[in-house]
Amino acid sequence: MITLEDCIGLCGLTRAELDAIAEHEHLPESAAAALAACLTAKSDQGVPEITAMIRDDIRAALAAGNHAHAAELIAALRHLLSDRGTGACSPGAAEAPNGGHA
Repeated sequence: MITLEDCIGLCGLTRAELDAIAEHEHLPESAAAALAACLTAKSDQGVPEITAMIRDDIRAALAAGNHAHAAELIAALRHLLSDRGTGACSPGAAEAPNGGHA
C-alpha cells in the first residue's frame, strides 16, 4: 500500500507545497500529489503552474486577512522557486504576488 508520504516523495515537492496545491485545486492530498507529479514532469510549464497556484493561495489568504497562512504559503513558494533552480527567488519575489507587499 502506498502511503501519502510515498506520494509526496514521488512528486518531489515538500508537504507545504503539496498542501498549497491541494488547497488551490480543492483536492485531497493524495490527488494533489498525483497532480503535482504530472506538473513537475512537465519540463517547462509545471513549476510555473504550481507557482501560479501558490500565488493565488497567497492572494486569497491576504484577502481573508489570514496573514499567518499567507506567510506559510510565501515560505512554500520561496522554497519551490529556490529548490527548482528557476532563479526566480529573489528578495521580494514571493511576498509581492501582485506587486504589493504581504
